[in-house]
Amino acid sequence: MKKIVSLALIVLMFTLVSCGTDNKQEEKKNLKIVTSFYPMYLETLNITRGIRGIEVVNLTPAQVGCLHDYQLTPEDMKTLETADIFVINGLGMESFLDKVVEEMPNLKIINASDTPTIIPIVEDGVPNPHVWLSVNNAIKQVKNISLKLRELDPEHADEYRMHSLEYIDELTTLSDEIGVSAAVLPNRDIVTFHNAFPYLAQEFRLNVVEVIEHEPGTEPTPQELAETIEKINALPHKVIFTEPQYSAKAAETIANETGAKIFELDPIVTGEAKPENLLDYPDRMLMNLMTLIKALQ
Repeated sequence: MKKIVSLALIVLMFTLVSCGTDNKQEEKKNLKIVTSFYPMYLETLNITRGIRGIEVVNLTPAQVGCLHDYQLTPEDMKTLETADIFVINGLGMESFLDKVVEEMPNLKIINASDTPTIIPIVEDGVPNPHVWLSVNNAIKQVKNISLKLRELDPEHADEYRMHSLEYIDELTTLSDEIGVSAAVLPNRDIVTFHNAFPYLAQEFRLNVVEVIEHEPGTEPTPQELAETIEKINALPHKVIFTEPQYSAKAAETIANETGAKIFELDPIVTGEAKPENLLDYPDRMLMNLMTLIKALQ
C-alpha cells in the first residue's frame, strides 16, 4: 500500500511540475513592436510576418496621414508604455518623438532612415522625410529595420533576415519595372498637391514644377494661387496630382483656370493595420506608376 501511495505522489508531483512548465511557456511574453504610422507598419510587418511571439501594432489610426503635426493621445501613450520596440521613419516625421524619449527613456527605438545609404533631400535646411516613396529608399529602410531587429532580438535573427530578403526581392522587381517605364515617359514636368513626392519624382526622373500646398491642410494664398496658375500655363503638358487623403478643392480651382488635367497619386500613408496587407505598398506603388504613365503620355 505504501508503495502504491508513493507512486501516486510521484505521478502527481510530475504532473504538477509539467503543468507549471507549460504555464510558464504559455506566459512567455510576446515581443511587442509598435510602428509610428502606416509605411513603417508595412515594412515591419513584412520582416516579422508569421514569427511566433512577435506582435506588430501600428500606433496611429488608419485615416491618419503624415505625422507632421500629429499629437499623441493618452491611448497612444498607453500603447507605447507596453511596447518593447518603437519603429519610426525619422527625419523629423514624428514631431512628437522628443516627448516619447523624455517620458520613456528605456524604450528601444529603431529609426528606419538612420542609415548612411539614405541621402535626404533638404529643402530650406530641413530634410524631406517622405523617403519611403522611393522604392530604393524603402528597400534601405527594410534592410535597416531588419538589421536593428536582429541586434535587439537575436533569437529570431534568422527569420528576420529571411523575410526581409524575400520582401526586398519583391521591391527590387518593382524598382526595375519603374526604371523601365520611367525611361520612356515623354513628359516629365508635374505639379503636386503637397511636398510628399520629391523622392518619387527623383526615382521616376520627373521635375516637380510647383507644389500647391506646402503645408497639408493649409490652402494657398491668392498670390500663391496666381503664381501656380502662371507656372502651369507655361507648361506644354498640364497635369496636377492630388492625393486621396486631402481635399482637391484648390487643385480643381487651378485646373479650371489652366485647363490642366487632374490625376491622383497616393503617398501610401493611410491604411488598415492588417496582416493581409503585406503587399499593399508594392501594389499601390504600381498604381502610382500606372497613373503617371497615363498622365504623362
